Amino acid sequence: MFITNAYAQAAPSADPTGGLMQLLPIILMFVVLWFLMVRPQMKRAKEHKAMIQALAKGDEVITQGGIAGRVTAIEDDFVRVEIAKGVEVTVQKPTIAAVLPKGTLKNL
Repeated sequence: MFITNAYAQAAPSADPTGGLMQLLPIILMFVVLWFLMVRPQMKRAKEHKAMIQALAKGDEVITQGGIAGRVTAIEDDFVRVEIAKGVEVTVQKPTIAAVLPKGTLKNL
């Protein structure tokens, strides 16, 4: 009397796209992230590696810490940089941030 009969519902029709439309936004998000974040970072890393390998004695460089000087010696993993007359520091190669144009550091 008070309880109604429960009937099974009809099965939903199959999705004709096979669920691809549900994955499309996720795939699109990964493609956008690749082109906006990953690819430019890989390009910068490749350029930095090429700059480090091209270092030569006499190049004027600036480190990531802001120390500017002239390269006096290059070893496997380290570079000796003269920051003042008679003052040399040893820094790791990856800490070299940029190679300056020749003649930038006039007082060395």
